[in-house]
Amino acid sequence: MILDPKRIPEGLNDSKQLSAQKREELFVQILATATVSIASSSSTRIDETDIRKASLDAMRRAICGLSVPASYVLTDGLDVPVGLDCPGQAVVKGDARSVSIAAASIVAKVTRDRMMARAHLVFPEYGFAAHAGYGTAQHRSGIEKHGPCSLHRMTFRPLRKDGVEIEANGEMLGE
Repeated sequence: MILDPKRIPEGLNDSKQLSAQKREELFVQILATATVSIASSSSTRIDETDIRKASLDAMRRAICGLSVPASYVLTDGLDVPVGLDCPGQAVVKGDARSVSIAAASIVAKVTRDRMMARAHLVFPEYGFAAHAGYGTAQHRSGIEKHGPCSLHRMTFRPLRKDGVEIEANGEMLGE
């Protein structure tokens, strides 16, 4: 995402600190004033690599998909995706420290929430609209009753045959 420095929406903050209504309002403003590209990774892609690699690949694809080339990239966390045509910097807790990262976190959160609302229409038994795919009791109950669906990561600990989830750094979490 590239923000227009003359049209930065007021109220940008870490998406987790904003109400759903405020995120939706800012989402519309961001899309109207910024250059935005969105990419995601499927559960299959995450299972083939790991969640960290799949996230970095989605970031790279989103950055490369911008209609205006980025001259510098800020990412939230510890890593900058490889394969970019410009330099970048990772910023720990960046969504609370950078308006650009905050705007990206809002776009990502609203996009994911909307994807989960649509997933709920196809798989209502899992309650995706209510928990947005997070491992709540309702979500785990849906998996126990109905088994996993095509959206579930099979490397997620409750679904792994060996009961061990692999962390992004390759370490096993155990049960």
